[in-house]
Amino acid sequence: MKILLVEDNKDIAEIIFEFFELRHHDLDYAMNGFQGFELAKSGYYDVIILDIMLPGLSGLELCRKLREEGFDTPILMLTARDTNQDILNGFEEGADDYLVKPFDLNILSARVNALYRRRKGKVKKEIHFGDLVLDAASYTLKRKDCEFQLNQTLFNLIKLLMLRAPDLVTRQEIESELWGDDLPDSDILRSHIYQLRNKIDKPFKHQYLKTIPKIGYQLVNDPECKN
Repeated sequence: MKILLVEDNKDIAEIIFEFFELRHHDLDYAMNGFQGFELAKSGYYDVIILDIMLPGLSGLELCRKLREEGFDTPILMLTARDTNQDILNGFEEGADDYLVKPFDLNILSARVNALYRRRKGKVKKEIHFGDLVLDAASYTLKRKDCEFQLNQTLFNLIKLLMLRAPDLVTRQEIESELWGDDLPDSDILRSHIYQLRNKIDKPFKHQYLKTIPKIGYQLVNDPECKN
């Protein structure tokens, strides 16, 4: 699981960071709302842990800003305020859950895991980008009149690219999604990209899959296709 932690209290952040890292989760950290917003925009996260009281851009403002820009990543808010109105304010701005400080780390972990499972259960059966249609039930990818059956790795690869499209996805993010910490010895990702490109691009005029050398990959839309 990839988690974004936005917390200005360094002591609390360090405790949370160490707790989740020991459980083999991947974390990024921001100490204020502006940094948190930039990280949330530039990376893919399964869950965001967000403190309400942040310098500059508050947690409530950051939550509202993310929702206004279409980010649906589950957000768990940490707050020292336990009044009903404060809790309602968080939900109104788009938070999915909250936890009042001080809290038990095991309770935090349980709630983060619940948000993660809930999001996984809401994955769309079909994902669209341009004239690409990915069917999560049958593991098939369609483009115009062509339909391709995908194995698990190619399915996970194109799903990540389509969910993030047209944004760039780094090699590190792709490798983490496909293999976690158990990375293959050889550059097998290049082989998978080659297979995927042969399926979705080779027979067509418009080339969706773009390589950014030494950085990553992205899907670029067909100007003739209304998405």
